[in-house]
This record gives sequence, structure tokens and C-alpha cells, in this order.
Amino acid sequence: MNKPHNIIWHDSSITKEDRRKQNKHSSFVLWFTGLSGSGKSTIANAVAKELYERNIRNYVLDGDNIRNGLNRDLSFSDEDRTENIRRISEVSKLFVDNGTVVLTAFISPFIKDREKAKEIVSEEEFVEIFVDCPIEECEKRDPKGLYNKARKGEIRDFTGIDSPYEEPISPALTIHTNEQSVTESVEVILDFLKNRNLI
Repeated sequence: MNKPHNIIWHDSSITKEDRRKQNKHSSFVLWFTGLSGSGKSTIANAVAKELYERNIRNYVLDGDNIRNGLNRDLSFSDEDRTENIRRISEVSKLFVDNGTVVLTAFISPFIKDREKAKEIVSEEEFVEIFVDCPIEECEKRDPKGLYNKARKGEIRDFTGIDSPYEEPISPALTIHTNEQSVTESVEVILDFLKNRNLI
């Protein structure tokens, strides 16, 4: 989609650096990607709670929640999945500009879409976290009963069943939720952020 010629960017009187200074911490995106049932939302919310306890302003953008509002008009076709991630990337960029740490929990199955998200947000403010869990384990968990419905043909275009999931090639961090507890996963993430001087 081409941008209309009569739209001109208006710079804010308060900069991202101003907001970070006021908040007393940096701002960035923790982009959790993985199969349905891998534990993205659980871990993202657990990390968010730990950041909150450290007085770090943050917000979780969850895939299902976003599809109940902002992206309720989108289906699960490849084209709409791409648009879903594009919109979330733009929203994430706004949070970062506001000096906030944003944690996104989206399957985001396509490499090209995650790369575009990184480009929109900016590479230095984008931390891709691969929540790696074998599909067999995700199906055992199946907290929403979605795999069962997909296997029965009641749900179409379901990632891992009849729609592909492209694993990250070089994520910033990989969490193995079939081997690590939620507490252990959170500790790994927090240690990573401390070592990168992000918190």
C-alpha cells in the first residue's frame, strides 16, 4: 500500500530518550515466537511480572487478545497472518518510543514477517526469543483444544498441522519449555537481559 502524498510525519516534543530517562530504564521488544501451546504467553507474562517488580514499565501484547480487538478483522490466511504481524510490529514500535518494554506473544510463523518486524522496530531494540517445544508436547498440552480441532478438520490453516511454522535461524535466545520450567525460563531471559545491559 502506497502512502498518500498529503501525510507528513510530525515530530513529538518529547523524545524516546526523554521518556527512557523519566522511566529510568531502556525500552525494547521481547518477541516471543513458537508453536501454539509452547508457552509463549505464560513465559511472557511471568517475565512481565518480574520486570514490574523491578519498576520496569512493560506491557504484554498477546496474540489472542489482539485478535479480539485491533486485528479482529483478520483471518488466518498467509496474507492476513503477515498483516497481523505488521500491525503488531507498528504497535510495538509505539510502545518502545514511549519508553516501555513490550513483550509480544505471537506464533508469528514466517521468518520474513519476523524479519520485517525487526526492521520496523529496529534491530537494536528487537530481541527475538524462540520458545522451542516439540509439536508432540504442544499437542499433549493443547490448553485450548486447538490441535484436536485442527486434527479433526474443524480448524483450517492451523500452524504445525496444515500451515507451516518456520523456526528462527538465529534467535537472540532459545527457551526449551519441554525441558525448562517457567521459573527457569524466566531466569534465563532475565540473565540475558542483564548481560546485554537492557535491565
